This record gives sequence, C-alpha cells and structure tokens, in this order.
Amino acid sequence: MKAKIKLLLVLSLLLAANCMQHYFVHAEPLVPCLFAFGDSLTDCGNNNNRATLGRVNFLPYGIDFPQGPTGRFTNGRTSLDFISELLGFLKFIPPHADTSGSDILMGVNYASGGAGIRPESGMVGGNNIDLENQVRNHRAIFSEISEKLGGSENAKEYLNKCLYYVNIGNNDYLFNYFLFSIYLTRLFYTPQQYADNLLVRLFKYIQELHDDFGARKFVVVGVADIGCVPATTHQTNGSCVEEMSDAVSIFNDKLKSRVDQFNNHSSTHSKSIFVPSFDRSIFPAFPVANAPCCPTPCLPNRTPCQNRSNYMFWDETHPSEDANRITAQRSSNDIMRLVQSSIQTTTP
Repeated sequence: MKAKIKLLLVLSLLLAANCMQHYFVHAEPLVPCLFAFGDSLTDCGNNNNRATLGRVNFLPYGIDFPQGPTGRFTNGRTSLDFISELLGFLKFIPPHADTSGSDILMGVNYASGGAGIRPESGMVGGNNIDLENQVRNHRAIFSEISEKLGGSENAKEYLNKCLYYVNIGNNDYLFNYFLFSIYLTRLFYTPQQYADNLLVRLFKYIQELHDDFGARKFVVVGVADIGCVPATTHQTNGSCVEEMSDAVSIFNDKLKSRVDQFNNHSSTHSKSIFVPSFDRSIFPAFPVANAPCCPTPCLPNRTPCQNRSNYMFWDETHPSEDANRITAQRSSNDIMRLVQSSIQTTTP
C-alpha cells in the first residue's frame, strides 16, 4: 500500500512539473511584480546583517543554490523561488535588505527568519522583522514606487496587477505557543483562541496591504505541520507530536474560512487563495523524512548528507530544496488560476 501511495504521489508531481514547464515559456512574467512576507521558509537574506541566531548566509546552507549561501534556510531554492520561476521571473525576488541593483517594480521579499504574526514570536533566537514591520517596510517601498510612477494612485493601479505572497505563522507556534520554557502564551489562550488571535492580526495587515497599497491578488500559505519536523520528533522517537499538529490544523481550517470571508467582503476586484505549506502527506516521496540532511546544529562548514534529494528536511526545522519544489508544485495550478483569472485590476 505504501508503495502504491508513493507511486501515485510521484505521478501527480510529474504531471504538476509538466504543467510548470509549460508555463515557463513566457516572454515576460505573468504578473509584473511579486511581494513576499513571511519567515525563514521564505527569507532570502533579510537576516544576514541582523543580531540573531536566525542567520544562515554560510555553507552548507545554499550548497545547491546557484549563488551559494544567500541567507536562504535550505540547501537550494525556497518554495517562493519555485513559484517565481513558475510565474516567469528570470531573476529571484530580492531581499528588502539589499535591493541595490534590483528593480523594485519587479517586487521585494520582506520575509525574515524567526518572524511571526505576533511581534514576540521567534525573538528567543534574536532580532527579526515581524509582520508589522515587514508591512512597514513595504510602505517605504510603496513610496519609492509612487515616485517612480508619478504618484500614489499610479502606484496602486500598478500594484493591482501584482501578486502578494504571505507565508507566516510557523514561529507563532514553534517558537511561541509551544515553547513553554520561554513563553506563557498557552496560559492565556486555548488553541482555538490563539488561532483566532493570530488571524485577527494577520488579516489586519492583509487589509492594510489591500487598502493602502492597492494589493488585489493574495496567496496566503497555511502553517506547516510543525508537529512532524525533526526538531519536534526527535523528542518522541520519530513520531509526530499530534498536539502540535492538531493546533496547526485548527489554525489552517480557520485560515481557509477567513480567506473566503476576505474574498466576500473586500473589493470585487480582489481575489485571495489559501495554499498549504509542507505537511506529512508529502513524506512518502522521501526515503528519509524523520531526520535532517545537515547534522544538528547545522553550523558553518558542517558536512551535510550527500544524497540530499532523499531527504525531506534540510535541517531540523526547514524542508530541503526538493521538498520545497513539491510544496510549490502542489499549489501551482491554484496560483496559475489566480494570476490568469479575468479579475479586473483597476482600483475601484
């Protein structure tokens, strides 16, 4: 049965890969720009010069990335990198920390390793850029775009056509709600209450992106199955911690509903979709799904595994490039439908 499941998964991924290759034949990107907000699953270098343990601009991180170590928390490309390729971008979206030489009209990546929806999440590892400050950074970029395009209304009209990618919330669970030794959050919130609290905060910022900057197309990514990452499972002899996975499921179910509500109550020209992050459903694609390729802790110049494509996880909390590819492929059809939809993109 497991072999049959794995075969079906591989076949479905091959079909998705063929679809992605079909869409790669663009004269220009399917959207004019891509803006990303998130944590270490999306960060591409915003933490490189920050006072934090969440900084990975050294080998073996980036060992399979064309430019080597850049600050990506994996051995190669992130899910966002694969999505940007799917959309036809010839260059990766640059980090906000270094847009020199980059065209900000093509987009900016604001994601920061350790960041959360709540400002205190992930701070146990050092300084990060939480979601509120990522949106604040976008406000500054919006001012630059307005100057380039001759005013804020022109900028909003341009950004109507762009894609906004939001992948955050993992650290609000892994390095907040379930980090009992540091945070007292669980004393004040049940899992249902905590999910509601996070979603109120999250959609406050999504609404701000919509109202203040003209954002109309959103990809909102669910929280990953943190109960099954090696940092968690090593405490349980390789088994997923279901309490953590259940809390994430509560959040994701509520997130799907909130995305639907946002679609129903926001501008008629606006469209948002929910897409899943990595979870245990893709584990059968990897011979090794319960141990990291890079030994823990994954310090500078550590020797990683040689057969990296066999590993679901790169380090104890982050997926490998191959896992990121699968995660992106699973969402490719939904994202393509979003960007190719006939939604009118003029600011109402």
